[in-house]
Amino acid sequence: MTSARVLSLQVGRAAALPWRGRAVPSAIDKRPVDGRIALAPLGFAGDEQADLRVHGGPDKAVCCYPSEHFPRWAALLERDAMPFGAFGENLTLAGALETDVCIGDTYTLGGEGGAVVQVSQPRGPCFKIAARWGRKAVTRTMAYDMIAGFYLRVLEPGTVGAGDTLDLVERVSDVTVAEVLRVTYRDRHDPPALQRVVAVGALAEQWRASLAKLVELNMLPLTDPVGDA
Repeated sequence: MTSARVLSLQVGRAAALPWRGRAVPSAIDKRPVDGRIALAPLGFAGDEQADLRVHGGPDKAVCCYPSEHFPRWAALLERDAMPFGAFGENLTLAGALETDVCIGDTYTLGGEGGAVVQVSQPRGPCFKIAARWGRKAVTRTMAYDMIAGFYLRVLEPGTVGAGDTLDLVERVSDVTVAEVLRVTYRDRHDPPALQRVVAVGALAEQWRASLAKLVELNMLPLTDPVGDA
C-alpha cells in the first residue's frame, strides 16, 4: 500500500459498557468529529482509553480499521451498514488492508501541518468489541480471519482530519499486519514465520516479546484471542 484515505476520524471518552450482566469501562464508543484534530505521541486530543494497562501508549496511539471489511460485518451483524467508528477505531480508512500494510511502514498523514506515523502492530481484538455488538464470535472472526485493523505510533505530531491521505514514505519490512495476526492467532506452530516476525524491530515490543516467548517455548497451545482492543 502506497496511499490510503481517511474516510472518518473518531474520538471518544471512557464510559460504562454492558457485558455479561455488569458494566466495564471502555472508550470503544468513538464518534466522528469535524475539522482537524491535534495528534500527539499518545493519541488524538479529546480521545481516551479506559484501561491504560492494555490500551493506549506510544505504540497504540492511533487505531485504524479498513472500511473494506464493513460490508462483511454488516451482513454478519444483520445491519444495513456499519457506522464509522464501528470497532472503536480512530481512523476509518479506505485502501489500507491488513494484507497490504507492513509493520514499520511510515506515512505522512495529512498535508502541511500534518503528522508522520508508523505502523506498530495489529489490533488485538478483545471482548469489548463483542460487548459492543452483542456477538461473542466477533473477536474470534477478527483475529482468525486477519481483519482486526492495526495501530500507528506517532513519529511527528501534527493535525489530522477526515479526507487526509496516508502516503508511504518508507517501508522497512515485508511482514504484513495480516502475517502477524496469522502467526499470533492461527498458525503458532510455524517457527520460521514466527522468527521472521519477531525479527522486525519496528513491531511493538510487547507484541514481539509475546511471540518471542512462543519461539522460545516451542509453541504454546492455541487459545481464544484476548487482546488490547
